[in-house]
Order: sequence, then structure tokens, then C-alpha cells
Amino acid sequence: MQRSTPVDPTKMGAGRAIAVLTSGGDAQGMNAAVRATVRVGIYTGAKVYFVHEGYQGLVDGGDNIRQATWESVSMMLQLGGTVIGSARCQDFRSKEGRAKAACNLVKLGITNLCVIGGDGSLTGANEFRNEWSELLQILLKAGKITAEEAKRSSHLNIVGMVGSIDNDFCGTDMTIGTDSALHRIMEVVDAITTTAQSHQRAFILEVMGRHCGYLALVTALACGADWVFIPEMPPDEGWEDHLCRRLTYQRSIGNRLNVIIVAEGALDLHGKPITCDIIKNGSRMGVEAVMALLEATPNTPACVVSLSGNMAVRLPLMECVQVTKEVTTAMAEGRFEEAVKLRGKSFENNWNTYKLLAHVTAPDVKSNINIAILNVGAPCAGMNAAVRSAVRIGILQGHNMLAVHDGFDGLANGTTESSGWSLPASMIEEISLNIAKFNIHALVIIGGFEAFVGGLELVTAREKYEELCIPLVVIPATVSNNVPGSDFSIGADTALNTITTTCDRIKQSAAGTKRRVFIIETMGGYCGYLATMAGLAAGADAAYIYEEPFGIHDLETNVEHLLEKMKTTVKRGLILRNEKCNANYTTDFLFNLYSEEGKGVFDCRKNVLGHMQQGGTPTPFDRNFGTKMGAKAVLWLTDKLKECYRHGRIFANTPDSACVLGMKKRAMIFQPLSDLKEDTDFEHRIPKTQWWLKLRPILKILAKYKISLDTSETATMEHVIKKRGTV
Repeated sequence: MQRSTPVDPTKMGAGRAIAVLTSGGDAQGMNAAVRATVRVGIYTGAKVYFVHEGYQGLVDGGDNIRQATWESVSMMLQLGGTVIGSARCQDFRSKEGRAKAACNLVKLGITNLCVIGGDGSLTGANEFRNEWSELLQILLKAGKITAEEAKRSSHLNIVGMVGSIDNDFCGTDMTIGTDSALHRIMEVVDAITTTAQSHQRAFILEVMGRHCGYLALVTALACGADWVFIPEMPPDEGWEDHLCRRLTYQRSIGNRLNVIIVAEGALDLHGKPITCDIIKNGSRMGVEAVMALLEATPNTPACVVSLSGNMAVRLPLMECVQVTKEVTTAMAEGRFEEAVKLRGKSFENNWNTYKLLAHVTAPDVKSNINIAILNVGAPCAGMNAAVRSAVRIGILQGHNMLAVHDGFDGLANGTTESSGWSLPASMIEEISLNIAKFNIHALVIIGGFEAFVGGLELVTAREKYEELCIPLVVIPATVSNNVPGSDFSIGADTALNTITTTCDRIKQSAAGTKRRVFIIETMGGYCGYLATMAGLAAGADAAYIYEEPFGIHDLETNVEHLLEKMKTTVKRGLILRNEKCNANYTTDFLFNLYSEEGKGVFDCRKNVLGHMQQGGTPTPFDRNFGTKMGAKAVLWLTDKLKECYRHGRIFANTPDSACVLGMKKRAMIFQPLSDLKEDTDFEHRIPKTQWWLKLRPILKILAKYKISLDTSETATMEHVIKKRGTV
């Protein structure tokens, strides 16, 4: 939504005060939200206060409510839990306690409150806001505040961010802390797997989730579990026999490992708990929060900042709380299908994908369709998950699934020389001959920019080779995240995780060393996604990328910025450089420049992360993302093959028969390869339009640069009911 008149973002908060508190159970990522809230608040000119020990600190006041500074949130990004504390508070449940809290805020001139916690914490915040006027009257009558103070604090703005590892809050795809919890669970599952395979054992793993099965469900998808028990969807009657039959069958076909995942709140159809023993016997939201507070009016309902795809959106707080309660009610009343739908589209998609992969046996009747799968380009974490789900879904559809080794080379009859990222005419001819030889009816191409270009060239060659007139789908999989048609690529999350973890370790290595600057080179080709997002996650002072040209004056500004920073209590600096951001300003050049200009003030170290960003164990996101992409691709091909079947054979030559399956904002969509040509910079192997570039100003603001933030567009309040129906 466009503003009528532009607003200077550095003056939006002038004369205003914001308090931030964390409440309820702690969750990893809370500190990142606190840091962003503090720094963006200060950037807008507002005073920002920490409320220590949650609502108890709000009631007790005194030293529990302290003004935050820019430096006070340094070195907290990589810390777990919440550094400002959280505590249960019975006092806040009473009106007397809330009146004390209101008095403490009024005395400090605080009229904006950012609450990070679960649904109970956010509900309490909304109640506090609704009775604010009444609380002011109580304090006024008791003589605890003056009429002038009451007038100055006549309205309280509330914004919430959901911190809960259970991901049990409706209206957001993922709550703060959920991804970290999934990482811990997957580490345990991976560790157990080797032991289980060695001894041919079945392992039953219980995970948290008293009222929400998200952790259990995504873990089951990510690790390929044999069974998952979640509270939203109890198993059918006789599940014990079904489970035993399934495990017996898995052993009969040679599987040495069985994994069963149980949410702690799992129930059967009669509401009885399903326990392990029973089975055994048979980090972009803090920024949006500040803007939501400063743009709020007395008529604006309390909102919660939620994650939808790659977008931070504002939703009415109590609407989300109400839907969350409806889930519990639906489960209690046995309306389990409705409970799954109320959880949201993301949860429903996870459940449907799990059902497809885990509880269906291959049909006796075959389709006589051959689908070939090939990986193209550099490997990345999560590719195997996509291949696995694509093969399984294909077999369940009755298809014959063919694995093509060595990418396009393998499809061209075992060519051993590297083909680069453009297919020579001779290779295309060989590919067409082998498609005919092996009677291939459809292709799944998994890879990065090479896969995109290769798929596009196969489509172009349809005019010459009729054998290439078959449906094909490209699944983006590359650490560079540079495939046109998708906001995310499989593997990029794992690479980003590796870079951020490495940056954290490098910064911690200098904990006892003052005045040190680290210069780190990331991969990505010409795409600056990894450098930018890692810069945001690790708290970098600068991130140099190709998409945002820079010159010697910019480098001078960055050096001067670090020289000033070293005069404060923060004595460390972090600079990220995308590997191809500039042919002349190399990593060595930057290292020498910073070393020379910082001489006597700070010293420098450099690290080139290299191929360690490509390997490693896939993150839960990449496993889950790859699994859903592989399944969706083969189901789409199955439908497309039916459309293209004419006169006893497959013939596909329309643009929509060759697509990229990509994540765009909030949904997975198929886009014709030919339609994406205009939005592609083929020379530099990047899309011309990249969503994450809008986050670049935030990186600079959080690093304390005095820059202008575009406030011409304001976020509108969405509604969770409408959102559930349209995603």
C-alpha cells in the first residue's frame, strides 16, 4: 500500500519509546528478534527499553526496565535462549499487577510494547492493551500518575512475535525457535540411524508437541520415518496390527532400519495417550515489528508479525489466538480433518506428503510410463531427499523410475568430458536418441542454473527433435539460490546455515581479542544471496555483492565505519564478500586495504569458506523442501502425461509442458521455462529480479549505517481466515 507522503524513517520514532520483553518458554532466535527490534527502534529515533524477566519485570519495574543501547545487543545473535530473561508471572494475571505494570510504563513514557512469546503471552498483552484506559483511570484516582502523564500515555500499541519451538500458533508458517528445535531433533535421529542399521533395530523417538504435531511431522518427512503419531490426526482403529505388518514388510524387503516418531501429545481415536511404551509393545521479523508499532493508531488492532513463505506479514493477534484455540477444540471433538486444515496450508501439505510417502503400497497394475531423474551441476545438500520422494511417488503411481547417472552427460550415453553449463548440439542429438532408446516419457531435472539452461535448450530443440517433445520439470537445487522462477533452491538453507555457524565460531574465536576484523568469502557465483542472508544472520558490518555495485568511496566509508566502531565497547568487525562481487576488489585486495587502513586500530583475518558450503548434512528445511518438491514434481508430470497422450503416444510441445517448480512468496508453482527467459541474466547466471535485495537496507541499518529506508510502501493488516483459504 502506497503512502500519500513519504516519511523520514529516521524520525518516525522521535519522541516515542518502545519496550521489548520475552515471555513464556525460551526459544532459539529470540535474541535475534530482540536485537533487530532494539537497533531498528534506535534507527527510527525512538528510545528502546529492555524489560528483563518478562511480565514479572514489567510488574516489578525498577532495574528490570532499562534503556537499551546499540552496543548492548552486540554478540547476542548466536546465543540460545533469551538474554533478557523470561519468567512466569502470577502478578500480571491480576488487575492490580497489570496496574503496576502500566504505572511503570507510564513513568518512562513507554506507549509501544513488543512481546515475544507464545499464545498465552500474546493473549495477556492484548488484554493489557484493551484495559489500558481503565488502568490509567485506576492509577489517576490513586494518585500514582498525573493527569498530564495519563494524557501523554493515552494509548498503548502492542505487536507480538511468536516464540515457541512447538510451532503451535496459527497464522504463521514457522515460529521463532522451531527451526533450531528441528536441527536438534535431526541430529539425534541421524546419530541413532547408524546404530539402528548396525543392529537391525526399530527406534521410537518422542519429540515435544503437547498440542501440535509439527515437529514430529516434519521430522518424519525429513528422515523418512516409517510412522508418525501426531495429536491432530490419530491413527485408525487397529493401528497396532497395521504398524506391525508395515515393520514386518520393511524387514522382509531388506530394510535394517525402522524409525517411528511420536509427538508427546499423540492420542488415539478415543482420546487415550499413545506413548513410546505402548508403541514399543505393539533468523527478517523484528524489523516488521518495530514498523508495525510506529505505524499503529489507536484504532489499529493488536497484531502479530508472522512468517508466510518468505514474507513477514501482519495478522490480527486475537484472530490468530482464536484459530489456535479452535484447533484444540476440533481435536477434542474428534474433528481431526478440520484440525489439520486449521493448522494452515503448510501443515496440511506436510501431512498430505507424509501420507503419500509412508502409508501407500505400490499398485499391482503398472502405468507403462518411464520417468527419468537426473541431477545436474554441482551437488548440494537436499538433492537426495528430492530424488527419494520423486522415485517413491513415481513407483506409487505405477511408473518405472529411471536414475540417470552423471547428469546430461549420462543422458547423452555416458559422455565423460565436462559439458559446462550449455549443451552442445551433438549432446542434444545424443540425448534425443537415448530418450527414444530407453523409451523415456518424462524428465525430472534436479540442479542449479545448469539444469535451468539445459532444460531450456531441450525445449528449444523440440522443433528439431520430436523425441524431446516430452514433459519435463526442473527442480532448483543449488547453494547459490540463483535459479529463475524460485525464491528458494534446495541446498541454499544448508549452505547458509554452514556460513552462519562458521561466522559465529570465527567471531567467538576472537572473544578474548579486541579490535579484530574478519573478512569472509562466500560462494554463490554472481548471486549475492548467501552473502546477504548470512550477513543478516551473523550481524555483518558489510556484505559485498555483484548486484549492488560498489567503488572505492564505498570501501572508504566502510573502513571509516569500522574505525568509529572500534571506539565503542564493540571491538569486532565482520565483512562478507561474495566470490564474484567484483573482479578487481578481490578478497585479498579487501584484506590488504582493511589491514593497511586499520593499522594501529584493528588487525584483520581472512577466511575463504570454499566448498565446505556445499557439503554436510542437509538441514531439516532442505530435507523437507526437497521431499515436497520431488513429490509435487512427479504428481504434476503424471497429470501432464495424461494431457499429452495422443494417438497412442506422448507428445508435449506446449510451453506449459516444460516448467520450473519453484517457491514464489507463499506457494509452490510451476512456471514455463520459456516464460522465464526475459527475467534471466544469462551472462551472470542470475535472475534479473531477486526478492532478497529488498532486505539489503536492513543489513546496513542493523550495522548502524545512516541510510534511508524506503517507507513509501506500508504493510497492510491481513486476516488469518482469508489467508488460510487463499494460500
